[in-house]
Amino acid sequence: AGDRVLVAGTTSFKGSVLYGEGDPYEQAKVAFTSAVEAIGSFGLGVESVIRTRIYLTHSRDVDEVGRAHRELFDAVRPVSTLLVVEGFVDPRILVEVELEAYRAL
Repeated sequence: AGDRVLVAGTTSFKGSVLYGEGDPYEQAKVAFTSAVEAIGSFGLGVESVIRTRIYLTHSRDVDEVGRAHRELFDAVRPVSTLLVVEGFVDPRILVEVELEAYRAL
């Protein structure tokens, strides 16, 4: 969308395999890595990320998911929102992420 690349609805599923079942840290790492790979097709990397959104099913997972976010984005420091939601279509999903990246035109 113009100078923005948006990635939404990213979980730790790759095909039909859920990575990190029961582990919010691992699910967040996989989901964010997949989202960053998606912007890679536009020639962008983690340094281009300006906003993230994280959806969790349990508030108890905030610290673990935050740790995964810091490991990937600490040098970039994108604006971030974290929401606790009722659940996802597949109850094994603990984390879903979105990101927004800036691309100079």
